[in-house]
Amino acid sequence: MGFVEKFDLWTEEQQEAARAVLARVEDEGLRTIRVSFVDQHGLLHGKTISASGLAAVFRSGISCVSTLLSKDTSGTTVFSAFNADGGLGVAEMAGAADVVMVPDPTTFHLVPWAGGTARVLCDLRFQNGEQVPFCSRGVFRTALDRAAVAGYGYLTGLEIEFHLYRRAEHFPNADGIGSSTCPTPVEAINQGNQLLSEDRGDEVEPVTRRIREVLDAMGIELRSIEVEYGASQLELTLDPMAGLGSADAMVLLRSTIKQLARRSGYHATFMCRPQLTDSRSSGWHLHQSLLGAGADGAGRNAFVPEDGEGAISAVGRHFVAGQLAHAGAACVFANPTINGYKRFQPYSMAPDRVAWARDNRGAMIRLVGSAEDGTTHLENRIGESAANPYLYMASQLHSGLEGLDARLPLPPSADDPYTAEAARLPANLREAVDSLEADAGLTRAMGARFVAYYAAIKRAEIARFERTVTDWEQREYFDLY
Repeated sequence: MGFVEKFDLWTEEQQEAARAVLARVEDEGLRTIRVSFVDQHGLLHGKTISASGLAAVFRSGISCVSTLLSKDTSGTTVFSAFNADGGLGVAEMAGAADVVMVPDPTTFHLVPWAGGTARVLCDLRFQNGEQVPFCSRGVFRTALDRAAVAGYGYLTGLEIEFHLYRRAEHFPNADGIGSSTCPTPVEAINQGNQLLSEDRGDEVEPVTRRIREVLDAMGIELRSIEVEYGASQLELTLDPMAGLGSADAMVLLRSTIKQLARRSGYHATFMCRPQLTDSRSSGWHLHQSLLGAGADGAGRNAFVPEDGEGAISAVGRHFVAGQLAHAGAACVFANPTINGYKRFQPYSMAPDRVAWARDNRGAMIRLVGSAEDGTTHLENRIGESAANPYLYMASQLHSGLEGLDARLPLPPSADDPYTAEAARLPANLREAVDSLEADAGLTRAMGARFVAYYAAIKRAEIARFERTVTDWEQREYFDLY
């Protein structure tokens, strides 16, 4: 009996999908399979296996070292992995023990730029079959389960900005690929201040067309791709998806664009604000709604107001109020990098305080859509494009459900979000971590052990940053003193 069957880890849908996948692998003559999981930073890790070994992996999963979960963004292990509890209070991680990557066959897709290759995403389990509490996908699934118990599904749409540069030198590995201490040398592909320029869009069309074609082949259909405000900045959008769908798509989309760009002589980055001339901050606007509760309302948008309810339903008002109430704490998941807080500037099309408004791009939460066509939803504009999608969405969903459970009242809308009397968003990553640790409701919802773990990783990154001599310090003081 394999690991998956022994611990009853698959649904009937996954079992059916596994059979279909194995048949497809044989029919299409696929040769290699990337077996991947998403780490705490929203990045893919895993192993590449021969296609002939996929059936065995479907039966028993495949192991990987648990220390991958103990690393900050530099790849530095920040917990005492060889302690009896792995440094995390978890006996199953003692001595840098293995965890098991359990594939989810419903996520199987081709990797079109690598001939004869496909990929499947995994969830992480301990060797006793229990869910690893630090598995990002598992954290989001717990939030979705909470919503389901309350009678709701979670629908999200993605709107993501990123930068695409031409590599100054395209010699594989000569530029320190993957090294944070040696950024890839790049050149801008167009100037800034050319929002939605068709001319500039045509300039990068050979690359963007390839991105669209590859994503289509993977089952991810772009709704739009366009030139954004900053130099070499693009934005793309996806249609709404329910449950894990949008988070899975975001991880695959980022990885795909970066790998395609690298193979084509370009460099794509989802870093919020690159240190390059005329760069602008890249945000990730998360469109959200709840799908209706109960047999009578199944599949109905629960934010669409009934007659007399105003612009959004009572369910929607409580949900928005919850996201406002927990905005400071959730910020660390929406903006997990030190760089991301450069984006919170007044009159910048990004929020700087905790406020909502009807169709106002300066507010943290923008209420959009209409009751007439059933599209009423909220757009939370707090996130940066580097966010781990599972943690970003889990924190947003839990925050909204906290508001719904407590029936929190929605404060007045902010007609001018940049002058409204409202709490400021955290000014930096340290303030965001402090806000999370001080928020008992969101800590309970995300899991106290997970919050302690995630906060420790972020504090390690902050400490490493504060020990580093920056370009600013060198310019400011080297000749002055």
